[in-house]
Amino acid sequence: MNAFYERHKEEIERILAKYPPEHKRSAMLPLLYLAQRDRGYITREDMAQIAEILGVSVTEVDGVVGFYTLLHDKPGGKYRIQVCTDLPCALRGAEQFLHQLEEALGIKAGETTPDGLITLEEVMCIAACDKAPVFQVQTGEGLTYYENMDLEKTLALIEQWRRAEDAPSQNGGRPTGSESTTINQQSSTNNP
Repeated sequence: MNAFYERHKEEIERILAKYPPEHKRSAMLPLLYLAQRDRGYITREDMAQIAEILGVSVTEVDGVVGFYTLLHDKPGGKYRIQVCTDLPCALRGAEQFLHQLEEALGIKAGETTPDGLITLEEVMCIAACDKAPVFQVQTGEGLTYYENMDLEKTLALIEQWRRAEDAPSQNGGRPTGSESTTINQQSSTNNP
C-alpha cells in the first residue's frame, strides 16, 4: 500500500485531475511540495511512493528534487536562508555577504544553526541581480525575498525570528517590511 497516497488521497486526486492521464508525470512538482509540507523535506520513501503514483522511476523523482532549490531531501531549519551568489550578485558583494553571514551564525552554507532555526544555503539566480545582496527565505508558509541586504539588516531579521519563536505573534513570526516580497510556495513553482 502507498502510505503517501493514503495520507493525502483527496489532495493527490485533485492534483492528478489537473493533468491528462497520459501526462500525469507533470504532477510531480505539486506532489513533491505536498510531501515536503509534511516534514519540511522529502524522504526517499516519499520519492519512491510519488514515483509509483506517477509511473516513473525513483531516479527521475530524485533528479527533480536535486535540481530545484526549493525542494529538499534532508532536514533543515525552520527558516532556510538561500543567498544568491551567481555572477551578477557576486559582483554586487553577495559572496562577501554570505561569508559574513556564515561567520555571524557560526555555520557554513549547507549547515543548520544548533538551535535548528536557520539553515543557510548558497543558490544560483533568484532573479534579482540588480538588488543584491539578495536572498530568499523558505518556510512552510512559502517564500519571502529580501533585497539590498547587508549583515546588520539580516541579523536584525534573524533576531525577529528568534523572538517570534519565544513569543509567537499574530503574523506567525514573519517580519514585515518594504524590502521583502512573500510568495506562496503552493501556487508558484517559478522564481519571480
